[in-house]
Amino acid sequence: MSMLQNIRLLPMTTATLAARRSLHTTAVSAKAQSGRYKISPKGDRPLTYEMANPPHLIAHRKAWNSWNTSNLEGELRPSQTMLEDEFIRRFMTGTWHGLVLSEVIIKRQYNHVRIAAILRRGITPRKMYFLVGYCEELLAYWLQCPVTLELQTTDDRKDVVFKYI
Repeated sequence: MSMLQNIRLLPMTTATLAARRSLHTTAVSAKAQSGRYKISPKGDRPLTYEMANPPHLIAHRKAWNSWNTSNLEGELRPSQTMLEDEFIRRFMTGTWHGLVLSEVIIKRQYNHVRIAAILRRGITPRKMYFLVGYCEELLAYWLQCPVTLELQTTDDRKDVVFKYI
Protein backbone atom coordinates (compact mmCIF):
# COMPACT_ATOMS: atom_id res chain seq x y z
CA MET A 1 0.00 0.00 0.00
CA SER A 2 2.79 2.43 0.86
CA MET A 3 4.40 1.67 -2.49
CA LEU A 4 1.25 2.80 -4.35
CA GLN A 5 1.14 6.04 -2.40
CA ASN A 6 4.76 6.78 -3.28
CA ILE A 7 4.07 6.11 -6.97
CA ARG A 8 1.12 8.55 -6.94
CA LEU A 9 3.21 11.25 -5.24
CA LEU A 10 6.23 10.80 -7.52
CA PRO A 11 4.98 12.87 -10.52
CA MET A 12 3.84 15.67 -8.22
CA THR A 13 7.16 15.90 -6.42
CA THR A 14 9.18 16.01 -9.63
CA ALA A 15 6.96 18.80 -10.94
CA THR A 16 7.38 20.82 -7.77
CA LEU A 17 11.13 20.18 -7.73
CA ALA A 18 11.42 21.34 -11.33
CA ALA A 19 9.53 24.51 -10.49
CA ARG A 20 11.80 25.20 -7.53
CA ARG A 21 14.99 24.59 -9.47
CA SER A 22 14.16 26.82 -12.42
CA LEU A 23 16.46 29.74 -12.97
CA HIS A 24 14.97 32.91 -14.42
CA THR A 25 17.15 35.74 -15.62
CA THR A 26 16.31 39.12 -17.09
CA ALA A 27 18.33 41.86 -18.69
CA VAL A 28 19.73 44.63 -16.53
CA SER A 29 17.25 47.49 -16.43
CA ALA A 30 19.39 50.26 -15.00
CA LYS A 31 18.67 52.50 -17.97
CA ALA A 32 15.47 54.57 -17.86
CA GLN A 33 13.75 54.47 -21.26
CA SER A 34 10.16 55.53 -20.60
CA GLY A 35 9.05 58.81 -22.12
CA ARG A 36 12.03 59.08 -24.44
CA TYR A 37 11.91 58.86 -28.22
CA LYS A 38 14.31 56.76 -30.26
CA ILE A 39 16.61 58.56 -32.62
CA SER A 40 15.68 57.90 -36.23
CA PRO A 41 18.41 56.73 -38.64
CA LYS A 42 18.07 59.84 -40.83
CA GLY A 43 17.49 62.28 -37.98
CA ASP A 44 14.21 63.48 -39.47
CA ARG A 45 11.70 62.65 -36.71
CA PRO A 46 10.02 65.90 -35.59
CA LEU A 47 9.44 66.51 -31.88
CA THR A 48 7.37 69.24 -30.28
CA TYR A 49 8.58 71.04 -27.17
CA GLU A 50 6.45 68.77 -24.97
CA MET A 51 7.91 65.65 -26.59
CA ALA A 52 11.52 66.91 -26.63
CA ASN A 53 11.81 67.20 -22.83
CA PRO A 54 12.33 63.93 -20.96
CA PRO A 55 10.10 63.07 -18.00
CA HIS A 56 12.68 63.89 -15.34
CA LEU A 57 12.66 67.53 -16.48
CA ILE A 58 8.97 68.07 -15.75
CA ALA A 59 8.72 71.09 -13.42
CA HIS A 60 12.21 72.24 -14.46
CA ARG A 61 11.84 73.00 -18.15
CA LYS A 62 8.17 72.23 -18.78
CA ALA A 63 4.94 71.99 -16.84
CA TRP A 64 2.40 69.24 -16.33
CA ASN A 65 -0.33 68.61 -18.90
CA SER A 66 -3.04 68.61 -16.21
CA TRP A 67 -3.25 71.28 -13.54
CA ASN A 68 -5.45 70.28 -10.63
CA THR A 69 -5.30 69.78 -6.88
CA SER A 70 -7.29 66.55 -6.69
CA ASN A 71 -4.27 64.40 -5.81
CA LEU A 72 -3.53 66.24 -2.57
CA GLU A 73 -4.15 64.45 0.69
CA GLY A 74 -7.76 64.60 1.79
CA GLU A 75 -9.22 65.49 -1.61
CA LEU A 76 -12.37 63.66 -2.63
CA ARG A 77 -12.04 62.73 -6.31
CA PRO A 78 -8.51 62.04 -7.62
CA SER A 79 -9.47 59.10 -9.85
CA GLN A 80 -12.53 60.87 -11.28
CA THR A 81 -10.43 63.89 -12.25
CA MET A 82 -7.88 61.69 -14.02
CA LEU A 83 -10.62 59.91 -15.97
CA GLU A 84 -12.23 63.23 -16.90
CA ASP A 85 -8.88 64.54 -18.15
CA GLU A 86 -8.40 61.46 -20.32
CA PHE A 87 -11.95 61.80 -21.65
CA ILE A 88 -11.34 65.49 -22.47
CA ARG A 89 -8.14 64.67 -24.36
CA ARG A 90 -9.81 61.93 -26.40
CA PHE A 91 -12.87 64.09 -27.08
CA MET A 92 -10.70 66.98 -28.29
CA THR A 93 -8.53 64.87 -30.58
CA GLY A 94 -11.64 63.16 -31.96
CA THR A 95 -13.61 66.38 -32.51
CA TRP A 96 -10.65 68.25 -34.02
CA HIS A 97 -9.58 65.17 -36.01
CA GLY A 98 -6.14 65.62 -37.56
CA LEU A 99 -5.95 69.28 -36.51
CA VAL A 100 -4.45 69.05 -33.00
CA LEU A 101 -0.69 69.61 -33.31
CA SER A 102 0.32 69.76 -29.65
CA GLU A 103 -0.61 68.21 -26.34
CA VAL A 104 -4.01 69.08 -24.91
CA ILE A 105 -3.35 71.05 -21.70
CA ILE A 106 -6.10 70.99 -19.06
CA LYS A 107 -6.16 73.62 -16.32
CA ARG A 108 -8.70 73.43 -13.51
CA GLN A 109 -9.32 76.51 -11.40
CA TYR A 110 -12.00 76.17 -8.76
CA ASN A 111 -15.05 75.06 -10.74
CA HIS A 112 -13.74 76.22 -14.13
CA VAL A 113 -11.94 74.04 -16.71
CA ARG A 114 -9.67 75.68 -19.29
CA ILE A 115 -8.42 73.59 -22.22
CA ALA A 116 -5.47 74.76 -24.31
CA ALA A 117 -4.12 73.34 -27.58
CA ILE A 118 -2.45 74.33 -30.84
CA LEU A 119 -4.46 73.57 -33.98
CA ARG A 120 -3.69 73.57 -37.69
CA ARG A 121 -5.75 75.87 -39.90
CA GLY A 122 -7.28 73.11 -41.97
CA ILE A 123 -10.95 74.11 -41.85
CA THR A 124 -12.91 77.27 -42.50
CA PRO A 125 -13.32 79.80 -39.66
CA ARG A 126 -17.06 79.16 -39.64
CA LYS A 127 -16.53 75.44 -38.90
CA MET A 128 -13.89 76.32 -36.33
CA TYR A 129 -16.22 78.63 -34.42
CA PHE A 130 -18.93 75.98 -34.56
CA LEU A 131 -16.58 73.32 -33.16
CA VAL A 132 -15.40 75.65 -30.38
CA GLY A 133 -19.00 76.23 -29.26
CA TYR A 134 -19.82 72.56 -29.72
CA CYS A 135 -16.90 71.44 -27.54
CA GLU A 136 -17.53 74.03 -24.85
CA GLU A 137 -21.24 73.25 -24.58
CA LEU A 138 -20.91 69.46 -24.55
CA LEU A 139 -18.00 69.41 -22.13
CA ALA A 140 -19.74 71.88 -19.82
CA TYR A 141 -22.82 69.66 -19.83
CA TRP A 142 -20.86 66.46 -19.19
CA LEU A 143 -18.48 67.89 -16.59
CA GLN A 144 -21.14 70.06 -14.88
CA CYS A 145 -18.85 73.12 -14.80
CA PRO A 146 -17.94 75.99 -17.13
CA VAL A 147 -15.44 75.05 -19.85
CA THR A 148 -13.34 77.46 -21.91
CA LEU A 149 -11.24 76.50 -24.94
CA GLU A 150 -8.01 78.46 -25.42
CA LEU A 151 -6.94 77.52 -28.93
CA GLN A 152 -4.03 78.79 -30.99
CA THR A 153 -3.88 78.18 -34.73
CA THR A 154 -0.94 77.84 -37.07
CA ASP A 155 -0.58 77.43 -40.82
CA ASP A 156 1.82 74.50 -40.95
CA ARG A 157 2.78 71.48 -38.86
CA LYS A 158 6.41 72.56 -39.03
CA ASP A 159 5.67 75.60 -36.89
CA VAL A 160 5.33 73.46 -33.75
CA VAL A 161 8.48 71.39 -34.37
CA PHE A 162 11.04 72.06 -31.65
CA LYS A 163 13.80 69.79 -32.90
CA TYR A 164 14.47 66.74 -35.08
CA ILE A 165 15.99 63.51 -33.78
